[in-house]
Amino acid sequence: MECKEADLCWGPNRTALQRHRQTLLVRRRQCGEPLKRVAGGSLGPMPDPSTGARAAGRVQLGNPTNGNAPRPRGACRVLMIGDVIGKPGRVAVEELLSGLRDERSIDFVTANGENLAGGMGLTISTADALFAHGVDVITSGNHIWDKREIYPALESNERILRPLNYGTAGVPGRGWGVYHALDGTELAVINLMGRTFMQPIENPFLEADRLLEEASEPLPPVRLVDFHCEITSEKNAMGVHLDGRVSAVVGTHTHVPTADDRILPGGTAYQSDLGMTGPVYSVIGFNPATVLPRFLTGLPTRFEVGEGPVLLNATQIDIDPATGRALAIERVQRVWDG
Repeated sequence: MECKEADLCWGPNRTALQRHRQTLLVRRRQCGEPLKRVAGGSLGPMPDPSTGARAAGRVQLGNPTNGNAPRPRGACRVLMIGDVIGKPGRVAVEELLSGLRDERSIDFVTANGENLAGGMGLTISTADALFAHGVDVITSGNHIWDKREIYPALESNERILRPLNYGTAGVPGRGWGVYHALDGTELAVINLMGRTFMQPIENPFLEADRLLEEASEPLPPVRLVDFHCEITSEKNAMGVHLDGRVSAVVGTHTHVPTADDRILPGGTAYQSDLGMTGPVYSVIGFNPATVLPRFLTGLPTRFEVGEGPVLLNATQIDIDPATGRALAIERVQRVWDG
């Protein structure tokens, strides 16, 4: 009997998956493969000791950027947008996202909004503008605290997330939530933040483990992680750490898109950084005239958001709703020159 990778289910122990457990057990035994327990209580193959736990040959590279590859049958298609920078980024999302959702049949959209209000922070009006134009959930990072008016909304609006590993002691808001995509798929969005060259908050690796392993109710199979983080190695490590336990780990914060989009051996889509949705002629979204003096003189300056054409950077991920495994990943870029 032929064994296919698609036979694996690594989602939480829900009723639909319970019905598959015995079948999966029989299939793997027929194939002569040893079994182990994996996250969520489902069954997966033991790694071949001769190749290591994660053989490099099983990594699947992303589809060509803007390739518009066919949607796998039955897949839930999500779009994750990088840091939206100020008014130019917001207007680009408002003008482009509706068309993207229709053109690509997108079921669910996340966007990092921590730089949305004047380049630093988030306000209620700027958050509402993204929601009104097709964003389902706003993630964030260290700049979420820059505008205090958003603090009450972090408590009242479940569609706005702050990094989970800020903890709960005196910190408003939540770091994850469960939502429903347009196709009816239930999915979880998790917001984490790195610690290297950033605030020394709680360990994001351990907080992710705690959520995935100790949640009062199992998370749905489809799980999206926005890891707001400074350095690539920490992002790489998180991708490997969560491989096979979440559907996607994508990085934000650096505002520069990386070309390492791929699907890891355990079925997790990964990209070190989505990049920004902000002015093309800029220094990571800000007017060069306000940034360069810092490098020339070392003196502090007040950054201002750049102007001109805007590049929207996002990544599209197709996910099997039953197993949570990523099926395809593709970077999406659009220029707005309105």
